[in-house]
Amino acid sequence: MKEFLVGLIFILGVLVLSGLGLLLYPFLLILGFTLRIFIVVALVIFFIWLLGKFIIFVWESLKKESKPKP
Repeated sequence: MKEFLVGLIFILGVLVLSGLGLLLYPFLLILGFTLRIFIVVALVIFFIWLLGKFIIFVWESLKKESKPKP
């Protein structure tokens, strides 16, 4: 009788967790898309910053080279 009760509790637990997963699927799907958008925006901002750093580095290098030597 104890084995039947353990099996029944296990089956009920699996049903509850699968039902919860089914109900949370749209939320997880939207969360995944939102996270992807945030990562893309963060990468775009990072690469724009990196491009600006590179341009300033090159500009400073060109200014140092163009100074007349005493």
